[in-house]
Amino acid sequence: MKRCLIAMSAVCLFIAGCMHENKQQAPEPKSISVETPKQQEAPKQRQVFPLTGLPAEGAVNRRVIAVMVNNHPKARPQSGLQKADIVYEVLAEGDITRFLALYQSEFPEKVGPVRSARDYYIELSNGYHALYVCHGWSPEAKAMLETGMSDYLNGLFYDGTLFKRVSFRKAPHNSYITFANIEKGAAMEGYSLQDNVAPLPFRADAPKGERADQIDIIYSHRSYAQVRYKYVADQKSYFRYSAGEQTVDYDTREPVKIQNVLVIAAKHLVIDSAGRRSIDLSSSGSGYLFQNGIVKQVEWKNVDGRILPYENGAPAGLMPGKTWINVVPDLNIVQW
Repeated sequence: MKRCLIAMSAVCLFIAGCMHENKQQAPEPKSISVETPKQQEAPKQRQVFPLTGLPAEGAVNRRVIAVMVNNHPKARPQSGLQKADIVYEVLAEGDITRFLALYQSEFPEKVGPVRSARDYYIELSNGYHALYVCHGWSPEAKAMLETGMSDYLNGLFYDGTLFKRVSFRKAPHNSYITFANIEKGAAMEGYSLQDNVAPLPFRADAPKGERADQIDIIYSHRSYAQVRYKYVADQKSYFRYSAGEQTVDYDTREPVKIQNVLVIAAKHLVIDSAGRRSIDLSSSGSGYLFQNGIVKQVEWKNVDGRILPYENGAPAGLMPGKTWINVVPDLNIVQW
């Protein structure tokens, strides 16, 4: 009996030991980590300048600055035209054209010679809500600016301060302004230099059509009033010439390089003995659009003050880059 009890105790101890060992060896349950799905960031939209369609590294909300630039033969070569996003070339008096240069993506150190205002240039400037810079004005332009139709800086009131006369040219072909002084003048007048500029329509594909590597615009039989654009394929740019001389910057000799040349016909009417004109830029009309050495006949429309080309009723996109717009009384003076 005693032996039996001892044997039973041994068996119980063995079983208890095995149970304890199994309890110790039982694997701990593994913790399951559930990954929270990451929210995908929306791709950043590429920032481009609104008037050129070119990539922008810095701010794109700068206000457009519109400067009246002299194109008299005695004012050539000018300063700062190569930096303009858009340039309008329109007849002033006689057979002399004048430039309205619009700056938004980049600014030259200075621009000039600065010339006097005309009403139709103010209308074009207002299409971009630009700060308008001039030196002098016609009676019609004076009335428009004095009634507050546009923010402006006029050299008549800042001659020798914001506007400087150069010694190597004679008046009225010698007034210049730096962009530092434009900023200073805007601050003095309380004008904002920030603006959300509505973008122009641009195209990504190459245009197709008739070749036109050279464009001639004959404003007059006089050579100084004759304009030529030459397309250089390896630079994808048009180079501009007046009276056979290439249009370059006076200080840097950098040439004007253009990606879009738009020529439009608008009604011109001489309104006074000084030869000043009224030009109808409100109605639509016909024109030619030159891009990549190709020409297309287009219709132009004034859309909220901007002259834009249309093809088959839809906006004809611009090539990214700089645009020059020549306003002529008749398309017959355009050849290629």
